[in-house]
Amino acid sequence: MARVEIKLFGFPSARLDAHKVNLSLRKGLGLLAYVADVCRPVGRDVMASLLWPESDSEEARGSLRRTLHKIHIAFQANVICADRTSLILAPSLAASIDTHEFEAACDTGELEKAGQLYSGDFLDGLSIEGCPAFDEWAFFRREALRSRLVQVLERQIERALVSSAPAAAIPAAVRLVGLDPLSETAQRHLISAYMRSGDRAAAERQYESCARVLAVELGVAPDPQTKALLTPRRTSDPAPAGRTLYTQHGGLHLAYQVVGNGPIDILLVPGFVSHVERIWEEPRSRALLTALSKMGRLILFDRRGVGLSDRVGAPPTVEATAEDLMTVMDAAGSSRVLLIGMSEGGPSCIHFAARHPQRLTGLVLYGSLAKGARSRDYPFVLTRAQYDRWLQKLVKDWGGPTGIETFAPSLVGDRQAEGWWSGLLRAASSPGAIKAVLEALRDTDVRTQLPLVQTPTLVLHRRDDHAVRIEAGRHLAISIPGAKFIELDGGDHWLWAGDQEAALQHIRRFADRLHH
Repeated sequence: MARVEIKLFGFPSARLDAHKVNLSLRKGLGLLAYVADVCRPVGRDVMASLLWPESDSEEARGSLRRTLHKIHIAFQANVICADRTSLILAPSLAASIDTHEFEAACDTGELEKAGQLYSGDFLDGLSIEGCPAFDEWAFFRREALRSRLVQVLERQIERALVSSAPAAAIPAAVRLVGLDPLSETAQRHLISAYMRSGDRAAAERQYESCARVLAVELGVAPDPQTKALLTPRRTSDPAPAGRTLYTQHGGLHLAYQVVGNGPIDILLVPGFVSHVERIWEEPRSRALLTALSKMGRLILFDRRGVGLSDRVGAPPTVEATAEDLMTVMDAAGSSRVLLIGMSEGGPSCIHFAARHPQRLTGLVLYGSLAKGARSRDYPFVLTRAQYDRWLQKLVKDWGGPTGIETFAPSLVGDRQAEGWWSGLLRAASSPGAIKAVLEALRDTDVRTQLPLVQTPTLVLHRRDDHAVRIEAGRHLAISIPGAKFIELDGGDHWLWAGDQEAALQHIRRFADRLHH
């Protein structure tokens, strides 16, 4: 059986039985890359429209036939099987495709292998003029693979730093800083790896490099916690709070942190995207988390598919996220929690509260809603068409501070906040994955579960919230038996943006009443 090797990391290339294939035609490379990577039959019309969008149907199909012929000549073999309707990589070949091998290594936890396979960004340098749909597919795929690489590197670093060989973390940390030099989390990993390997001079140089890039790009200084890493920690010292831990459920790894002490456990359920480490990088976000950790033992987690938790093939449903909540609670040794659902995290908290009241002391819903899209009996949110247009813009602007004008209008133009949000998005997910998550939210409807919630509930909502109208919050409070509704000033959707202290005071009083 002939063996074909297709490399899609970096500029695409191919080998047949170890011999390099000379295919210089860019659309030929694009066609080969698409058919190989999607790993399923591709419609002829789909492929023709991707690569010849300006041509009429007959002309595009003719161009497709000629390109397939040139691929056949380059390989001197039939590597793409074509019938009247579809194309597929020839099943008679033993195919090795580096993107598939990379994802398989990620899935099985073979982190070293995954890191080695990622030799460059997906289709790096392959530009096909006048093919926007192909470019969009390549962009989504590139971001998804890059996001998985970030996760691989972060796990490599974590494994090495908790082992007796911290020097093993240095190559991965160097690579992570190269991917996102504005991330203080990445910078801290590298500084810490140098320090624990005994190379203080390298750690100091890295700190100085970090300070320069943050000053130039964001106009801010490193966090004091970053500089504190230059002070060696004695082996007898306790591990710092907030170290990322992992728990398993059904073969799925979930990342979580436990921070602080107090009379109650508080489990924070984030919105559509999260990253348990990078959420601490933003000073206002860190202030919020610190305040919550002083009220009780704060548990943070990344739901399946985002952040440091395992990527999955389907968007997390409210039922799946509720399962993740239970798994993290058990791993943290928590029998009952005050559950705080923020924004899109609210529906999963409602589902959990309706199904597992014995595991809750209370429920706080902030900036949340019960249904994702407008209907006649739920006019508080966007129509499906409006939602899809907003989502299309969010995904289109991926790589920058996309959506910040909706989530935190008071922070538009704040270089530090915009840089942090851009970096968190890239590290925590990919545009395609986030699109799937938000489409699932659009179709969410937990209204029938609201009357089943018997847990003491506090609903908080800002009056001029730009992302979720306050009427959605009022609806929650009216529909949940005994719920208390608090209307807050401001237009920021993110709890930590704007006046966070007003919300914290209400949460603190609510938690105190639950405890006493």
